[in-house]
Amino acid sequence: MELKNVAAIVTGGASGLGGATAELLAAQAAKVAIFDLNEELGNAHAAKIGGAFFKVNVTDDASVADAIAGAEKAHGIARVLVNCAGIAIGAKTVGREFAPHALDQFRKVIEINLIGTFNTIAKFSARAATLEPLGEERGVIINTASAAAYDGQIGQAAYAASKGGVVALTLPVARDLAQYGIRVMTIAPGIFWTPMMSSMPPAVQEALGKQVPFPSRMGKPEEYALLVQSIIANPMLNGEVIRLDGAIRMPPK
Repeated sequence: MELKNVAAIVTGGASGLGGATAELLAAQAAKVAIFDLNEELGNAHAAKIGGAFFKVNVTDDASVADAIAGAEKAHGIARVLVNCAGIAIGAKTVGREFAPHALDQFRKVIEINLIGTFNTIAKFSARAATLEPLGEERGVIINTASAAAYDGQIGQAAYAASKGGVVALTLPVARDLAQYGIRVMTIAPGIFWTPMMSSMPPAVQEALGKQVPFPSRMGKPEEYALLVQSIIANPMLNGEVIRLDGAIRMPPK
């Protein structure tokens, strides 16, 4: 799919992987709508790339529906959706003093990372399915999982479960949407620099990067965005998960 003048939505698009993706899509002349909770960063990034910002809670039906309607009013019906919104909470199944993992914490991670992803998929697809095809297809959906879906570490039960769910829904949703000419792909990044990483000491960041076989560093958000661009461009990529991880397989901790 050619991106020029195509409407695109990026959730979590105010910063990190989503921010780099929104910027690259805009540079390819797409009309980008950023969905994020952070109004300050979201408005600033939208202004920088010439896009539009919508404050969105991806777990809320009305919030997503309203934002999709607003983006449609600004740019037309979107043909591209990139789901980058997500959180990571670390907690062991049994913690200190034999305390069980807080159920509310577990539920929150699943709600945002998995249910939020599906919420935007369903609402985006219902509109994209009404479009006339561009060549062979009407739209492309790209989700964000994680290497943790396969190599979840100690303390990542909730996060790994949420990202494993994103991996698992990729093929059935691609099959659901095949009749409409909408492709569905997922990227599973390894250790990437994101705003969540920025709070860690530089020595810790460097040590994490050295775990990657090659290149021995953290991935750059721009490298995630390049894979998004490649997926959009290649119509035979559908129903699959691509690990973007420099060949790392995560150790237990």
